Amino acid sequence: MPAPDPFAPFLEPLERLGLPYCVTGSVAASVYGEPRLTADIDVVLLLKLQNVPALRSAFPEADYYVPPEEILREEIARNARGMFNLIHHKSQFKADIYLAAHDRLHAWALEHRRRIELAGSGAWIAPPEYVILRKLEFLREGGSDKHLRDIRYILAATAVDRTFIETEVARLEVQAQWLKSTDGD
Repeated sequence: MPAPDPFAPFLEPLERLGLPYCVTGSVAASVYGEPRLTADIDVVLLLKLQNVPALRSAFPEADYYVPPEEILREEIARNARGMFNLIHHKSQFKADIYLAAHDRLHAWALEHRRRIELAGSGAWIAPPEYVILRKLEFLREGGSDKHLRDIRYILAATAVDRTFIETEVARLEVQAQWLKSTDGD
């Protein structure tokens, strides 16, 4: 699958940075299920305080909007849901960066990420089980049918560990969303 041009401005610096990351969200759902257009790329990143200068160097402010260092430090320190955005000035494409530090499902995704080839270079992608579980949470929070559709296409097109998913579904309390997404299985 060739790399869509909007992703390269984020994937290439992440590769050079060398920190554990994986692509998730609709980009990953498109790899595992039905391709669809998206307005951004979602990335889980293990970023620690000592890595902030390297991140800022990998995404220079001349080419990217990067949050101020104090914002990055605040997001890294959060107990849950730390995140920030990067914006590539030339393309205006956005990356939503979700910080993995205190989230056990993020940690699991990074441990089980998969290497895929994109246009002659590689990228790390979250496992399909992770993508499904996060989409179940987003379905619970926002109710968007796009998440339901993504889950159903992933389940139809990709082999997944349903035992793991069902254990996490109970832990994350997204049973109603799981039942809705598997209706008819």
